[in-house]
Amino acid sequence: MNDEDLYSLLADTLLVSHFAFVVFVVLGFLLILLGLAARWPWIHNRKFRITHLAAIGVVVLQAWLGRACPLTVWENELRRRAGQSGYSETFVEHWLHKLLFYQAEPWVFTTIYTCFGLLVVFTWFFGRRR
Repeated sequence: MNDEDLYSLLADTLLVSHFAFVVFVVLGFLLILLGLAARWPWIHNRKFRITHLAAIGVVVLQAWLGRACPLTVWENELRRRAGQSGYSETFVEHWLHKLLFYQAEPWVFTTIYTCFGLLVVFTWFFGRRR
C-alpha cells in the first residue's frame, strides 16, 4: 500500500467516524424524545445524556465561533495528501448538498445547529426524572 492509498483509507475511516458522530447526535435526540414519551428508563442514563449534550454543544460552539469541525479539517488534509480534493464547505453542508442538493449561507447552518442544541438542552431539563 502506497502513501496515497493509506491517506485515502484514513480519510475514509475518518469520514465514517464523522458520520457516526452526526448520527449519534441526531438519532440520539430522536431516541431521547421517543424514550421520554414511552417512559423508557435507559433514556435517563446520565452518561448517555451528558455525552449527547456535550456533542451538540461542541457543534454549536464551533458554529458560533465560525470554526470548521476538526474532523472535517483533518479529513480534508488526509484527502489532499492522498491526491484528492477536500471539502470547500463544512462536513454537513457538503453532504447535504450531495444528498439533498441543498445550499445555504453559513448563518443558516449556525441557526439550525443552535436551535437543535437548544432543543437538546430543553429535553435535558424537561426529561429529568422526578
